[in-house]
Amino acid sequence: MLAFAPLHDAVGAAGAAVTWLSDLLAPLTGGAATAAAIVLFTIGVRLLISPLTMAQVRGERRRAALAPEVRELQRRYADDPARLQSELFGLYRRAGASPVAGCLPALLQAPFFLVMYRLFATGEGGGGLLDERLAGVPLGWHLGDGLSGPVVLVFGLLLAALTGLAWAQSRRARRLAAATGTVAGAPAEGPGAATLGRIVPLLPYATVLVALVVPLAAVVYLVTTTAWTVGEQLVLRREPSANVDISRGGA
Repeated sequence: MLAFAPLHDAVGAAGAAVTWLSDLLAPLTGGAATAAAIVLFTIGVRLLISPLTMAQVRGERRRAALAPEVRELQRRYADDPARLQSELFGLYRRAGASPVAGCLPALLQAPFFLVMYRLFATGEGGGGLLDERLAGVPLGWHLGDGLSGPVVLVFGLLLAALTGLAWAQSRRARRLAAATGTVAGAPAEGPGAATLGRIVPLLPYATVLVALVVPLAAVVYLVTTTAWTVGEQLVLRREPSANVDISRGGA
């Protein structure tokens, strides 16, 4: 049990934070105060990891600027996949453009989502948060808990929003692969590239599948954090430019 003590403490702290925010928002949002608190909590999480997100954006732009060299390497070593992979990583290393930097924000969000799931799936955080509601639906309910009109409506709207956001992320993943000449840090051409190129744009839809089996509170979290990501893409991650200065270090 001691191994889970940090997680238990984190869930307790998250429960206290959400309860405090809910009490603060209650005069403005009424019965939706806890759901609104989850949204604010999520925004706080994303602001917390924003420095890593900015590093991710810079890395993407550097990789986009390297696209002509990447394509030349792909042409030159089309018959030697091992040499191509080695040359690509050497190119990225010299330019300070890590092909794996983009994974960090998503990985850092995972513990927060786990905390939110335990908070609303088990009531571990206390405070009666499982009994709070959004449009009449308890935040601790899953999609299959009582398929009444309000449940179908609330989950349906959130799932529709999440699907639309996933589509936007998938579309951008395809554009980014075309601009950088790589798919998730791997060559966009060569053995396995076609399969990878089909899989990566589908990954955002995994969030929709997760939303089908987690409590309503976690779905609210997923919609909020995904919407934030798409907003970041619109504001920060404009179409990569070939004129980006790649001489600066870091990614």
